Amino acid sequence: MVAAEQNDLGGVRVDREVATSADGTRIAYEIRGEGPVVVIVNGAFSTARDVTEFAMALVRAGFAAVSYDRRARGDSGDTKPSAPEREAEDLAAVIDAVGGRVSVIGHSSGAVLALLAASLGVPVRHLFLSEPPFRFGHHEPAADLAERLQRLVDDGDEATAVSTFQLEGVGLDPALVEQIKQSPIFPGLVPLAQSTVYDAQLVRQVSTPTEAMAVQVPVTIVVGGDTFPFLASAAKRLAETLPGSELVEVAESVGHRVHPEATAKVLAERLL
Repeated sequence: MVAAEQNDLGGVRVDREVATSADGTRIAYEIRGEGPVVVIVNGAFSTARDVTEFAMALVRAGFAAVSYDRRARGDSGDTKPSAPEREAEDLAAVIDAVGGRVSVIGHSSGAVLALLAASLGVPVRHLFLSEPPFRFGHHEPAADLAERLQRLVDDGDEATAVSTFQLEGVGLDPALVEQIKQSPIFPGLVPLAQSTVYDAQLVRQVSTPTEAMAVQVPVTIVVGGDTFPFLASAAKRLAETLPGSELVEVAESVGHRVHPEATAKVLAERLL
């Protein structure tokens, strides 16, 4: 255990601990609450602390919630060269540290990672995929995006790497990217620049789910009531691609953001 503290949201104890991935990378995670374990795999530019509200909603619903810093984020380390398979091993290390077979909810690129990890044999009880950005061959980012981002990071231009990923990897409007760049949140994004390389690698390698990714565990695909059109389309197509999966709309989730309470309810209805 690294440390333990009282969370200021409801006085729930938070244990901050560390798992060691297969390649030796330090992966920091937080665990709060008691009950069936749910591991949250977050998306781009997100750390364990960024999903605190959702984790607390899971705790209130009766779960033990685990969130972690994906490699090159927050308190986690980084080992090069990396690849999507290494991130799957990171998730496996966290799952092993908290007791083995658990349920997993991944959001955005975290959903892509969660599905990849399960297909590689990472033990999962139930898989929840929230708005995974599968492209299915349409409007793919440039094939060399990850390499260009890495060059920017290596040259010390992390800020440009962040903005480039937002423009090309996420597809945000240039005016919005400029607005973000001038906002108070931007300095907090810059230290996460290396992680944009890994997200770009991930969504390039797993842009379209393969037959091997038809995992033999229950899969619930979650989509918000008002999100980016390509994410809504991807969710529907993924449900058609994965045999036996279900598609659930969470009307309260808007703008590619997870509504904590409404999404926790979806998990509780299927796990408790």
